[in-house]
Parts: sequence; structure tokens; C-alpha cells
Amino acid sequence: MASENEEERTGVNIDEAEAAEATAQASIAEAKECLPPSHVVMDLLSIGVCSRCIMRFFGVRGHVSYSEEESKIVVEDGVKEEKDLNSYDSFQMELESFCCICLGVLQFSYSEGKDVLVKRDNVSEFALAVAETVKNEGYEIDSFSLEISVPPIILANEHAIWLYMKRKYGSELWFQDKLQNGHISLKEALKFSITNSLESLLGAKHEASSFHIRLTYTHSNVSLGITDSQKTDQDHKRRKTGAEDNYYTVASNGRECAENSNGEASAVVDGLQDSEHLKSPPEKVKEPCCLTRHCNRTPVYIGGRYLKYSRNVSQTRWIIDDERKGEASVEEIIGNTVLPLSQGDSYKFHAAGREDIDVRMLGSGRPFLLEVQNARRDPLKVSMEEIEEKINNSEVKLVRVRNVKVVGIEGWNLMREGETEKQKQYAALVWISRPLEDEDLKTISSVKDMQISQRTPVRVLHRRSPLDRERSIHWMKIERIVGSTQYILLHLCTQAGTYIKEFVHGDLGRTKPSIGSILGCRAEILQLDVTDVKMDCFN
Repeated sequence: MASENEEERTGVNIDEAEAAEATAQASIAEAKECLPPSHVVMDLLSIGVCSRCIMRFFGVRGHVSYSEEESKIVVEDGVKEEKDLNSYDSFQMELESFCCICLGVLQFSYSEGKDVLVKRDNVSEFALAVAETVKNEGYEIDSFSLEISVPPIILANEHAIWLYMKRKYGSELWFQDKLQNGHISLKEALKFSITNSLESLLGAKHEASSFHIRLTYTHSNVSLGITDSQKTDQDHKRRKTGAEDNYYTVASNGRECAENSNGEASAVVDGLQDSEHLKSPPEKVKEPCCLTRHCNRTPVYIGGRYLKYSRNVSQTRWIIDDERKGEASVEEIIGNTVLPLSQGDSYKFHAAGREDIDVRMLGSGRPFLLEVQNARRDPLKVSMEEIEEKINNSEVKLVRVRNVKVVGIEGWNLMREGETEKQKQYAALVWISRPLEDEDLKTISSVKDMQISQRTPVRVLHRRSPLDRERSIHWMKIERIVGSTQYILLHLCTQAGTYIKEFVHGDLGRTKPSIGSILGCRAEILQLDVTDVKMDCFN
């Protein structure tokens, strides 16, 4: 039985290999059909155009055609009719210059810093170098998107070659027919060349992803191939419009988009409808593009609710004149726990509102969002239970978290949308200048959706604009404190953004009405707790 299973698996592997070989042969045959006559291929090689640029110029598509061996087969077969493969080989060997269109990009030759020239022998070696960049950073991924940035001069070089062929071969029958196949962009061709190898090396799928591999090519001679008169025209136009040089990129779906504006890259060749402004064909170059490899993950959002039990802990880190205020901050307690677990570069802390350093946050907690930048670990593999346990079981019980979870960008939107509509409940320890009476209890408890006006409090005037704000007090009630007639516990529910301390004491008449004005006496707040933040967010 075991031998039968082995034979069956072997048969399946043979079938798969045969199918793959058949697919490769079909792709090669299709690619050959796209190429122009052999004398044109030889001509393009002679002026310094590389094999892959020839293929993409005439619309050859597919990963197979751009792999190392197949690309050589396609172009070699394209010149067989000339019976001049020796000449073809001589072009490949004697050319010390790089492709006059792609500047070495599709030859996998590039520089890394000053005077460091890298020539990869094949596609696999180049893909391996890219994959090592990812692995050396320690990323956990199951998918990736590949982004490529190239100098806009490459677009001008392509146009110059098109003008060269039009001038030389425009009258030949094949010219219009072959160019109808559609031009393949350099970026798309590079992706055809390396994505299969990258998928295999990384064990990840190339698709729309939160993890990005970015290859940025630059070239010192950005004006290569453009005559001095055209450079002068472009410089004049740039000064007139205020535009700046930039590079255009292709996202993982292959669509081209500009980093700063859609028209800037193509502006390099605007108006080049004849050859007077272009060196056609472009001059051969001795220096390839400079390549930088960079990878990063888009921000990971971890949401939840926090409770703060200390009256000496600020919400965010608070340092004035190099002196820390308070013993810690909610931001640091949560962020410094999450960051090493996610292996990110940094974090940003966001919360639905804030409480003062001397105010406790109780009840169900306040919604928060931690934005982790460039996390190396897969967010779905980071244990939220471990985060909660580390924070909640710390020796000093300053902060507690609950309902911690990984959320998308929609978590941010949900928190921001609910912030302006939320209601907040408080419990305040208040002293009044006269004994509390039963009528006071009725007066306070009768308040329903009372409108108050608050001018920016004196205590925050140094950092807030002087404005009058209308706020709602939804309800209030007083709880007596046993053994005291002048100390009371005030419970209230208010609209978000209400200054509670000022609502109690009146802030020198800047808040109207206030507890003091309602009761007709002086009122001072001694302690304040937030007991609930009513939001449909991270419950």
C-alpha cells in the first residue's frame, strides 16, 4: 500500500512538472510572436537596449518570459534568422555600459552607495538579496506588496527609442502591428521577473498587503538623453509652476501613480513629439542606477479601554523643563508593554478625551487606540491576553486595561466619530459653605438636560483659545456623606467637553450656572472621578 501511495505521489509530481513545462513553452512561443524581425532585435541590442527592455517594449507579458533562462531563449531565438548568435553573445559580453533605457534595472545591476557596484548574475540572486532585507529585519509576513520607484528619465529614454525606431522602421509593415501589443512598464517587467522568486523565498503571497517592500532607484544623471535646450525649457517650466522633481511609483496592482502629482513624471517627456529635444537613440551609460531597499508594515492599531486608579498618573507623558510631572503615564504603561511584544519602531497613543492627572478613570474605562509603527511581528500573532496580563498584573496597580484587541483603521474612525457624541459620568467630592438641606437634594435632582455656558477656564487659558462653549448637564444627584453636612458626593452625567471642576465652583463667574450659583453658596471640588464614558467603542 505504501509503495502504491508513493507511486501515486510521484505520478502527480511528474504531471505537475510536465504541465509547468508546457506552460513555459507556450509562454515562450507567445513571447517570440510579439518580437519584431530579427534584424530589429539585433539593432536594438547594438545600441545598448537589454533583452528584457526589448521584450517589454513589444508587449511581452508573464512571469515565465522574464525569468533568467527564458528571457535569453526568447531573444536568442529572435536573432537566429540572422545566423549571428556569435554577434549576440558579443553584445552581451563586450558591453561595459548598462541598458540605455532601464539604466541597469532589468539587468539587476546597481550601485549601493559610492563606488559600490553590484552585478547580480541572475533573477534568483537579486530576489535573494531583496528577501534577505526582509528576513534581516525579522518581519513575520504571509503576504507582501512590491513598490518600485524609478527615475522619470527612464520614460524619456523609452520615448527616445520609440522615435529612433519610428524614424528608421516606420515605413516597414511590422512596425504598427508589433507596437499594438502594448508597452509594458519597467516596473511591471521587474515584477514579472522577481515576484515568483520572492514568493518562494519569503513563503508569502504577492498581493495587496499591509507589508510593503519598496525598491527605490535613482540616477545621478537625471537629464540623460535630453538635450540642453529641452532641459532649459523644463527648468523654465518648473520655475514657473513651482513643480519639483519626483519619482512615480506603481502599487501592487500595477497601476502607475505619482507620489506628488500624477502629471509630474510624464512631464519629463511632455512636448517631446519630435527628436530635436532628445538624443535618439539615448547615449550609452557607464553608471547604473543606485538602489535602496526598504520594507515596512503599515501602522497596527490596538484598541481597548483603560482604567486609571492613581491621582498621580497623567494620561500622556508630561515633562516640563526636563522635570516629569506625576509618577507615570497611561501612554507609557500601555505603549511600553505593547512595543516589545509587537517589535515595532515606535507608538502613538490616542484616547477618546482625557482626564486631568489628579482625576481617576473608573467604571468601564476610557476607549484608547495604540498606533504601533512598523511592527515586525504579525499583529494576529501578538497575544492580546498577554498584553492585558502584563499590564493588569504589574506590582504597582496604577492602570488596568480591558477588551484589548487588534482593530483596523475603522477603529480609529469609530473612536473619533463617537468622541463628540459621547456622554460622561462623574462622581465628585464637593465641599459647600453651608449645611446641606433637603431642598438642595430636590433642586439638584430636578436638573434634566440643563444648558450651561463655559468660558475657557482660567487654568487652561495659557494653552486654549478664549471661547464661550455651550454644554449640557443631562442629570445630577447628591449623595449624603455620613457624619457631614457640608461634604457631599455629587453624581452627574454631562456632554463631552464639559469642564466639571469649573461647573462646581463657577471659575470666577466664567461658568454659568454652576453648583455654587444653583445652591446659592460657595462650592469647591476636592476630588473627581470619571465613572463612565458612554461610547459604542471597544466595549
